[in-house]
Amino acid sequence: MSPQFEPLKNDLLLRTAKGETVERPPIWVMRQAGRYLPEYHEAKGTHDFFECCRSPEIASTLTIQPVDRFDGLIDAAIIFSDILVIPQAMGMKVEMVDKKGPHFPEPLQAPTDLQYREIMERQVDVKKELDYVYRAITLTRQKLRGRVPLIGFCGAPWTLLCYMVEGGGTKLFVQSKTWVFKYLDESKALLQKIAELCVEYLALQVKAGAQLVQVFDSWAGELSPSSFKDVSLPYLRYISKHLPERLRELGLEVIPMTVFAKGAWYALEELCTSGYDVVGLDWLHDPAEAMKVANGRVVLQGNADPGVLYGGRGAISKVVKEMVDGFGGGKKGWIVNLGHGITPFAKPDDLRLLFEEIHRLTK
Repeated sequence: MSPQFEPLKNDLLLRTAKGETVERPPIWVMRQAGRYLPEYHEAKGTHDFFECCRSPEIASTLTIQPVDRFDGLIDAAIIFSDILVIPQAMGMKVEMVDKKGPHFPEPLQAPTDLQYREIMERQVDVKKELDYVYRAITLTRQKLRGRVPLIGFCGAPWTLLCYMVEGGGTKLFVQSKTWVFKYLDESKALLQKIAELCVEYLALQVKAGAQLVQVFDSWAGELSPSSFKDVSLPYLRYISKHLPERLRELGLEVIPMTVFAKGAWYALEELCTSGYDVVGLDWLHDPAEAMKVANGRVVLQGNADPGVLYGGRGAISKVVKEMVDGFGGGKKGWIVNLGHGITPFAKPDDLRLLFEEIHRLTK
């Protein structure tokens, strides 16, 4: 039985994502719960990153912090978690190394590895393995008491494969390219397995209380247009096709879905027909041009350069005005966001200014 929650008081994000005309554009930002907030460090204490993810109490507290700080200015919460929980559920060890980021002590080396065969043969129970995420979502929904909707998410198959074979972040993508060019069939088998897990994981997030979901393809921009169509897009489409089917099987409402393929500026047309309700844009897109390509088929989300937050009031006001003008004023087809996650060095008051400028210019 699905948990019960208080009625939603602010449904602006959900109405916009469904393509409705609205009074103003909804606002949230990627990584809005995170290290740039002083209260994040207080709540995190001595716990490491993944300990915070695995504690429903801490994760829910961190998720709600920006909603409290920017009360009345933002229109959604996004659950505090990480895209790499799926590789963890698949049996891989992932650590979060301070000042370095995620690290896999034993990345996948080649399809001949015992680890690859074990991962491909393992029956992954995402309901059991990622139960802490669902409990965090349910607890967060209860704590929010309907103030704003809660977003769930997962990493896209291509991006997760990159981490699993590189062992962490990278600038060269040597292993990722080796896999997709040298071991294409084995890569596709792994991508398919990840995509199937993503569907079930997102469906169970919705069952737990998520009201919109986003798929993050953070490394899409490392692919050529041809490779994107071969090793990323089919698996994004698999998720968008099968998630609604799975939700119906579970007796759940089909909710809006967002895809964010960072760096894949060349694939906007394909993304507009990939089965998602919302397409996230990074700052490489011109808003007006993107609106022309979308042509009302999808809602667009984005796309201020996060670096503008270092520029002060004048720079922030300029970028906000360019976005508002480019996205057509914000009454339909636009969700305000940054073009990627907010950085740890941004000041909360500068983010507040961006929010306030959006409100001022879209009244």
